[in-house]
Amino acid sequence: MIPKLVCISGPLRGREFKLVESTVRIGRHLDNEICIADSRVSKHHCKILPAGSDFRLIDIGSRNGTFLNGTPVRERTLEHGDEIKVGLSAFIALLRDDDGPSARPPVEFDKSVSWVTRCANGLETAVPAATLLSTERRSERATRELEALLKINAVLGSVKRLEELERKLLEVVTEVIPADRGAIILVGESLEHFSSIFGWDRTPHHGLPVELSRAAIDRALRERVAVLSDSVTSNAGTGGEERGSAGPARSQLAVPLVVFGRVVGVIYLEAQNSEIRLDQGHLEWLSAFGRVAAVALENARRAQWLENENRRLRDELDLDRSMVGESLPMQGVYRSIAKVAPSSATVLIRGESGTGKELVARAIHRNSPRAERPFVAVNCAAVAETLLESEMFGHEKGAFTGAVSQKKGRIEVADGGTLFLDEISELAPNLQAKLLRVLQEREFERVGSTSPIQVDIRVVAATNLDLEKAIKEGRFRADLYYRLKVVSVTLPPLRERREDIPLLANYFAVKHCERSNRPAASISAEAHAYLRHYDWPGNVRELENAIERAVVLGTGDVILPENLPEDVLDTEIPAKGLLPHFHEVVKRTKRDLILKALKQTGGNYVEAARTLGLQPTYLHRLIRNLNLKPEIREQISPR
Repeated sequence: MIPKLVCISGPLRGREFKLVESTVRIGRHLDNEICIADSRVSKHHCKILPAGSDFRLIDIGSRNGTFLNGTPVRERTLEHGDEIKVGLSAFIALLRDDDGPSARPPVEFDKSVSWVTRCANGLETAVPAATLLSTERRSERATRELEALLKINAVLGSVKRLEELERKLLEVVTEVIPADRGAIILVGESLEHFSSIFGWDRTPHHGLPVELSRAAIDRALRERVAVLSDSVTSNAGTGGEERGSAGPARSQLAVPLVVFGRVVGVIYLEAQNSEIRLDQGHLEWLSAFGRVAAVALENARRAQWLENENRRLRDELDLDRSMVGESLPMQGVYRSIAKVAPSSATVLIRGESGTGKELVARAIHRNSPRAERPFVAVNCAAVAETLLESEMFGHEKGAFTGAVSQKKGRIEVADGGTLFLDEISELAPNLQAKLLRVLQEREFERVGSTSPIQVDIRVVAATNLDLEKAIKEGRFRADLYYRLKVVSVTLPPLRERREDIPLLANYFAVKHCERSNRPAASISAEAHAYLRHYDWPGNVRELENAIERAVVLGTGDVILPENLPEDVLDTEIPAKGLLPHFHEVVKRTKRDLILKALKQTGGNYVEAARTLGLQPTYLHRLIRNLNLKPEIREQISPR
């Protein structure tokens, strides 16, 4: 197919535009290949140009930004299915034909029917129909077997969840085979690792497990053969090692589940009653049954995994899209994440408050082999010291007043995944020692217990303070610091990556307009000038709050300087003819009043603040934002 853009919203909705060998420009002016009548779109907004076999999307300095899959970008290579948003218009990039074999579903239930037919034919060949019908008993058995195979179609069409499917399949099997107990076992990454074990017992003994023969199961998995063991005693023969004391004789069946040449599991059945014998006919029928069941079970397992993965990605979508930035400092952060994520090394994330340390921690977890396991976050400063130990390590019933039941701590909940310790510098000294043991031994004890618990966790910690200084002051353990600092990632403050401010501001404007159910608001050039030159001591968090305030308090579809917080408006802006006269006059008046008050008080900041009716801290902030310190040093001698 010819690569093209399809408009799915906006004035051009429904129209298609071919991406040919020349550049395709998008904008409001008539000379663009795609002209959009929308005030939110710049005259020349963005362009798409071919780059070998790919296409590059480039923003042409637009006022309101170009969004790719919800994230503002300057330049990016397009992928098939990407969504490009320009003003109120959205386009889908269709770069290849999806009608080929790769788009077909991985499993088709129609094929399952043909498998049933082949299994039935196989049974007739192995066990001739004349033999089956030679006696009334064999006739009844053949009828049951045929009815059970036909019933499978109804089961496959009505059950979606893996556990329910396993239970239904075992119910069908035991209508034909007089087994006392059984199980469906699915393997994971290797034949030694079981990802799912569903046990069944005809007469369940509450509190006691269903015992399985590991030897018969292992043989079926490794040799890919159907196993029939008759008259097996507890201490001899296949599976004898599973029981420690003598027991009645038993028969066993173990049939491998094979899908496209790969063993995915095994069906295991056992007759505990010595009067019941599982025979060759049962084995042949179960083998035929297993051919159908294997496809169904693998399909259900994959569907369940996809559902869980989809839920996880939905939960993290906002976090993924909040990591906005294309500056050189942020590119360095992305490279650090890519290098450290695949390992299990402990990571210490440094950065000022509001720079997005938790987003980096989640990105490290999401791109690691532990991505499908829990990500557990603990804010060491948000929980009282008396409760933090129980919160992190858990407690036993009766360990202290109010401990009415056993509780797992965050460390135990994170087993197999990632434990994120935010504001690690606030951790109490006694908990620092306990955390050190967790890092060294990967074990801990619940409060009120003396039994150690082993855990497999990755620790990621974050701090906005100088830990080296805290060590010198005796507030933080040096040995813990070196255990945490295996790999260190430092996030740049927003003032050191000002080129990302327009991207972030546009992203937050779209985000909070959607939350407020308002049309997308653009940001005026004058407001952008203030945003770019403000120092943002609260970093990205402060910028988002400023944009949210502007969206909530604004009345039009454009964010203007007067919608921004006063601290931002106090910023000194280089004269470029962009500032409205009103704001110039307000800033000049503030400068004159501050300088006059300092002259009258001989440079005494406290007295000057009292004269102006301001808090001293606010006066210092005004002086910094208005860049008055050089002028004060030249004209006034502070005291």
